[in-house]
Amino acid sequence: MVKLFFKLVFIKILGWKIIGEYPYHEKKLIIIIGPHTSLWDFAVGVAVRGLLGFKSNYLVKAELFRNPILAKILTWTGGVPVDRGNRNTDVVGSVVEIYNKREQFVIALTPEGTRSKVKQLKTGFYRIAKQANVPILVAGFDFKKRTVEFLEPFLPGEDMQSDMDFIMNFYKGVTGKNPELGLN
Repeated sequence: MVKLFFKLVFIKILGWKIIGEYPYHEKKLIIIIGPHTSLWDFAVGVAVRGLLGFKSNYLVKAELFRNPILAKILTWTGGVPVDRGNRNTDVVGSVVEIYNKREQFVIALTPEGTRSKVKQLKTGFYRIAKQANVPILVAGFDFKKRTVEFLEPFLPGEDMQSDMDFIMNFYKGVTGKNPELGLN
């Protein structure tokens, strides 16, 4: 029923297309989504997840979980609390620990770390993937073309700069909801 709803709304009415394949065989994965320019990115992500039928999580500021109603909603949608306000907290290490403890864990992150204009990507997702030995799935949400594109997942290599250049080059061809905030 959920897939049918998202197929009707996301594909038929709104006209979005999905390019590439989601790697269902991967039990552990980091999905990076870009460019992140709007809260609408979350809606597109929920639609894609519902349409393709996979489960994923995302990181949320721990303080948002203080509100019991919001905490239930965040948990229900896959939110995982992280203490980002404390400089002594090792967010990368905390997420790696989750990967090490669980048999299955997929997390979706925005490598820009903000909806504001940035010149380069943050490296936390890469360090998590490297330390947890999980593949990275690059996804682009192109609001101009109305496409969600998945590249082939890859394990981070020995040359982080080369991998980051590859990712940035892909995102330069993707138009976010607010293009002026994108990576182009």
